[in-house]
Amino acid sequence: MSSLETLYQQVILDHSRRRVGEGDIPADVDGQSYQVNPTCGDEITLGVHVKDGELVDYTWTGDGCSISQASISVMAELIDGKSIAEISQLYKDFEIMMHSRGKGVSDELLDRLEDGAAFEGTAKFPNRIKCSLLGWYALKDALVKAGVALEDQK
Repeated sequence: MSSLETLYQQVILDHSRRRVGEGDIPADVDGQSYQVNPTCGDEITLGVHVKDGELVDYTWTGDGCSISQASISVMAELIDGKSIAEISQLYKDFEIMMHSRGKGVSDELLDRLEDGAAFEGTAKFPNRIKCSLLGWYALKDALVKAGVALEDQK
């Protein structure tokens, strides 16, 4: 195993344990989404607070494999303080990477994803793609329910 693969494995393990953004979801969220991966039982509920069309706060709870839990933790770290336009780009980048099936994506995209690049290896395994994307789907859905749509990034 290369040193980069070892580092990426450590990023996933660390985030699955310390879970950035995890906590009780307040009753007054502007949008909430529950997502489940029926093939493996991963579950995520994410709530968002939106002000003037921008994400100002989010909280999530979840249960499942280390990949799904680490992915949403990394996502929470990535989106913190970002505009909807920036979040939209990160969402699109993560989706592109996960649908690459491990055939590689640009270094520029990986740089934008920061620790999210650690999930590039999971794209090689079709049964793990949904685990990695579950939190991102919850974010997109919760934002839509709060009246904010992620922008289509080309």
